[in-house]
Amino acid sequence: MAGLLQALVGASEKAGTIARLCRAEEPLFQLLVAEKSGTDKNRRFLQDFKTLADVLIQEVIKHDLGKEFPELQGHIHGEESNEFKNRQDSTNEYIGGREDVAPIDGITPAGLCSALVLIGAYDRQTGCPVLGIINEPFYCRDPLTHRWQGRYHWGVAYGDTQLSSLSPPPPRPTPCVVLSRAEGGPVRAALGPLCGDRLCFAAGAGYKMLCVILGLADAYVLSEGSTFAWDACAPHAILRALGGGAVALAGALQARRVGDTGPPPELVYNRPAEGAVGAKRWANQGGLVAYVHPQHLEAVLAALATVPGL
Repeated sequence: MAGLLQALVGASEKAGTIARLCRAEEPLFQLLVAEKSGTDKNRRFLQDFKTLADVLIQEVIKHDLGKEFPELQGHIHGEESNEFKNRQDSTNEYIGGREDVAPIDGITPAGLCSALVLIGAYDRQTGCPVLGIINEPFYCRDPLTHRWQGRYHWGVAYGDTQLSSLSPPPPRPTPCVVLSRAEGGPVRAALGPLCGDRLCFAAGAGYKMLCVILGLADAYVLSEGSTFAWDACAPHAILRALGGGAVALAGALQARRVGDTGPPPELVYNRPAEGAVGAKRWANQGGLVAYVHPQHLEAVLAALATVPGL
């Protein structure tokens, strides 16, 4: 496990370098964008894109880890196909590259800082995430060179072992919940009183989970199945290392409604959705709640149990 962790950290650092290099020259970068189509497309977006950086990063990770750990060959998966056809258009945070977005209470609502490299490992038998790396390629700019600098975080949750580069953040008496701006009104209305009407908003599922990991928010709630295994596995492992987790929202609410007082079901990563095709096979159907402190999870679930249709 230690050797794999070291290899994943190295892969994430190489990936961060690729992300910064590909983003350095704007005219060239705009030639390195392709639109997804068919079953690879996220149904949440009218247009869904990938960049050559996405593809390069994914293939480099596959190559490096497969070479160092031959037993993992064939078991290293990612979001993108390695087919790349250029289209000149752009919408997401990495492509848009906004650098002037000011953080609100430490959370950046959008922009380049929310573009992350996520590398997670899960137990193939149980589907439970056991190791995660989050690399922030665009964490800050060097004041002298004006070049972007990155940082990374890691966590291991395997058996009785819980180790992380971070310490668990202290809980707030009134929890802060981070949402997508696309989240529906009923969910916002249910969570508003719990948070003292202080809801935070940010882009990127991985980034919102990172906000929970860093203690910038106490929970991340998503009521739709618009995130995927590759979004959640790495931060989920780090959350588990800190004593928290990421539960399947629909399953957790269903369990509460039938009186099940046991631990709510967590996301797993070894079971594709039955009947789905393409990327939808690996969607986190029914939404999720990411948390560090169990009391915040329980408070969020109690609030959401009143929302019709969830």
